[in-house]
Amino acid sequence: MHIRDLPYADPGTPDVRSGTRFLLWLGRQQLGGQVKCLLWGLLHHLGIAGLPLGVGLAVQAVVDRDGGRLALAGVLLLALGSAIAAGDVMLHRTAVTNWITAAARVQQLLSRKTAELGSVLTRRVAAGEVVAVSTGDVEKIGWFVEALSRFASAAVVLVALCVGIVVYQPALGVVVAAGIPVLALAVLPLLPRATRRADVQRAKAGKATELASDTVAGLRVLRGIGGEELFLGRYRAASQEVRGAAVHSARMWALIAAVQVALPGLLLIAVVAYGTRLALDGRIEVGELVTVYSSVALTHHALRNFEEIAQAFSFSRPSAKRAARVLSLTRTTTAPPTAPALGAGGDLYDPLTGLRAPAGLFTAVVCGDPDVAGRLADRLGGHPTEPEAGHTSVLLGGVPLDELPLEEARTVVLVQDKEPVLLSGTLRELLDVPASGAVSAEEGLAAARCDDVLDALAQASASTGGDPMRTRITERGRSLSGGQRQRLALARSLVADPEVLVLDEPTSAVDAHTEAAVAAGIAELRRTRTTVVLASSPLLLDRADRVVLVHEGQAVAVGSHRGLLAVEPRYRAVVTRETDEELSVRAGELEALEGESA
Repeated sequence: MHIRDLPYADPGTPDVRSGTRFLLWLGRQQLGGQVKCLLWGLLHHLGIAGLPLGVGLAVQAVVDRDGGRLALAGVLLLALGSAIAAGDVMLHRTAVTNWITAAARVQQLLSRKTAELGSVLTRRVAAGEVVAVSTGDVEKIGWFVEALSRFASAAVVLVALCVGIVVYQPALGVVVAAGIPVLALAVLPLLPRATRRADVQRAKAGKATELASDTVAGLRVLRGIGGEELFLGRYRAASQEVRGAAVHSARMWALIAAVQVALPGLLLIAVVAYGTRLALDGRIEVGELVTVYSSVALTHHALRNFEEIAQAFSFSRPSAKRAARVLSLTRTTTAPPTAPALGAGGDLYDPLTGLRAPAGLFTAVVCGDPDVAGRLADRLGGHPTEPEAGHTSVLLGGVPLDELPLEEARTVVLVQDKEPVLLSGTLRELLDVPASGAVSAEEGLAAARCDDVLDALAQASASTGGDPMRTRITERGRSLSGGQRQRLALARSLVADPEVLVLDEPTSAVDAHTEAAVAAGIAELRRTRTTVVLASSPLLLDRADRVVLVHEGQAVAVGSHRGLLAVEPRYRAVVTRETDEELSVRAGELEALEGESA
C-alpha cells in the first residue's frame, strides 16, 4: 500500500477483543509493508555489522604491509557504506509509509464507526475520549506498527552477529554471545513499572482532553454565567496532573535508556580487557580484536530498537485498547444475512415502552425527563442505548429497524438530536443532504421559520451579493444564536423528508411566538408523513394529532393535548409544571366534583 493510494477502499474488519489483538491485526494488515521494511532494515543493519570486518581487515593489512588486502578492505568498506546509505533511506521511507498507512486505516475505521453510530457514539463514549482516540492514540498505534519491523530486523542482525563472532573468534565470541542477550533483555524487569506509569499518564491526559473539549463546547454558556475562571482552574489542575504523570513516566524511561547505554559500555570494557590479554598472549591477532571490539560497539545501534519497541508497545497498548473499545460498539444486534425488505408506510412501534406512532400522523411524546426522552429518540432511530433493550428493536411497519441495512434504516428514519451540529460551509451546502426531493430548501426554511436567519445571513454576505444561500456558516454555527442554529438544523431535517422524522425538543431555544409558528410549519409540511416530536411545550403539543405520555419508561396515556390536560394529572404536572401540593388540591377538587355529580 502506497500513501498515494489512500484512503483504503475497505479498511477491513478489526479484531477488537483487546488492544493487543488489535495491534496484531493491524500488523497483519500491513504485512507487505512490514516485509519490505524488514528487508531494508536487514540491509541497513547488516551493513553496519559488516563494518568491523572491513576495518579489521584494513588494520591487519596495514600491520602485515599487504597492499592487496588493504585494497580489498577498501572495496568492502565502500560496498558496506553504500548498503548502509541505501538501507537507511529506504528503511526510513518504508517505516514512515507503514506508520501513515496504519494511522490512516485506524482513522477510516473510526470514521466508519462514527457514521454507523451517529449521535449515539457520544452517549456511550465521552466526546473527549473520541477526540483523544482519533488524534494522539492514532499516532501511538502507527508508531508501534512502524517500529515493529525495524525491531525485527535489529533482532535478526544481533543473532547473526553473535553467531558470526563465535565463528570468527571463538574465544571472544563466547563473551559477546553471552553478553548480547543480557543487554537486550536487561530492561524487561523495568517495563511493567514503566507501562503502568505510561497508562496513568495516558489516563490523565485523556481526562484533560475531555475537560478541554467539554469546556470549548460550552464556552458561550460559561461566559454567560461567568464560569470561565472556574473551568480554567479545573483545567489548570488537570494539566498539572498530566505534567506530573509525564515527568514520573519519563524518569523510568530515562532509567531504561541509561541501562541501554551503561551495559553495552560494560560489555565493551570486558571485551577489551579480555581481548587485550589474548592478544598479548598471541592467541588472537590485533585485527581480530579490532573487529570484535567494533562489532560490540556497533551493537548499540541495534539495541536501541529494543528500547524503542518496548516504549512503543507501552504507549500504543492503552491507545489500541481505547480504539478497540470504540470500534467494538455496535448499532444494535447483528443483522441477519438477508434482512427483510421494508415496505412503504407503516406504524412506528416501540415494544419496550409501548409507544406507537401511527403512519402519516403528527405524534407528540411527553416524557418529563430529558435524558429519558434522548434515549427514547435514539431507540426510535434504531440505536438502543440500554443493554437490555438490544433484542427489542423498534418496529416500522412490523419490520425491526436493527435488522435493516444501516443505509436503509437511515433513509426511512431520521432522528434530530436536541443539540444538532451545523458543519462549516455555505447555507446551500448545509441543506444539500440526501433527500426524497419532495421538499425544496426554500420550503424547509419557510416551515422552520428561518426568515430572520436569512436576513442576517444576507446582511453578512456583502461579498456574495446579499445571497444568503451563498453565505458561509462558521463551524457549529457559532456566529448564529442558539435559536437560529436550531431552526436551520430543523430545516435541514425537513428538506431530507424521511418517511419517519423524530425530533427531540426542536424548539427549546426559541421564543413562544416563533415556537407556535414553527409548530404550525412542521404540521403543515409533514401532514402526510410520520412525525414524532419529543417535547413538553403546550404550543407543540396542541398541534399534534395525538399525544403520548411516557411515565417511568412506559406509555401510560394517549389522547389529545387538551384531553390529557383535563383527565391525566401526571401529564398536567409535566406540561404545566404544577407542584405536588397543587396536584393534591386539584385532585381533591376533582374528587369533590365527582362526588357531587354522583
